[in-house]
Amino acid sequence: MRITGGTARGRSISGPKPGCTLIRPTSDRVREALFNIIGAELPGSTVLDLYAGTGAFGVEALSRGAIAAVFADVSKLALQLIQDNLSRCAAGANTALLHIDLARPDGIVRLHSRLPVGMRFDLIFLDPPYEKNLAATTLAAVAHSGLLKESGLLIAEERKNARLPEHCSSLRLSDQRSYGETGLWFYRHTEEAEQ
Repeated sequence: MRITGGTARGRSISGPKPGCTLIRPTSDRVREALFNIIGAELPGSTVLDLYAGTGAFGVEALSRGAIAAVFADVSKLALQLIQDNLSRCAAGANTALLHIDLARPDGIVRLHSRLPVGMRFDLIFLDPPYEKNLAATTLAAVAHSGLLKESGLLIAEERKNARLPEHCSSLRLSDQRSYGETGLWFYRHTEEAEQ
C-alpha cells in the first residue's frame, strides 16, 4: 500500500500481515478514486477517521493538505500501524489516536467526550467491518452527534450491495460510487433536519 497523492505521494504505508482478519485496508485504487472526488475539500480541513485500521484515509488526507486528523479504532494493532504510518508519512502533523470501541452503542458519545470541547470536522470517513450493520448504526450516531460541520462531508465505506439510508437525521446522501466490491456513500447536511 502507498500514499497516492500530496506531499507523501508514493511513500509506502504499513498494513496488517497476510492472514490478519481484524483489519481490512481500503485498496490504493479505491482511495485514489475517493481523493480525486474530494480533493478540493482537503486543504485546511480537519479529518476524523473512524474504524481507522491502518489510518490510510487520515494519513493521505494530511498528505493532501488537511491540517489535523483524529484516528479512532478498537484494535491496538491498528493504532500501532497508524502511529507507524504517521511517522513515515506525516511526522509532526496535528493528530490524535483514540482507542475506542465504536461498535458499542455509546461509542460515538465516548469518542465525542474525549475530543476538545467544540471540535468539529470537515471530513469524516467511516469504514467499519463489512456486513455487520455498523456503517448504518455509526452513521446514525454521527448524524446526531454534531461532529460534522454544517459544510462538512461524511463518507461511508461498505460492501457495494449494502443498504445505507438516503437520509439520516440532517444528513442526506449526495452521491454513491462502486469500485469492485467496495461501495462509497457521500453524505452532506440538508437544509432542514429530517424527522
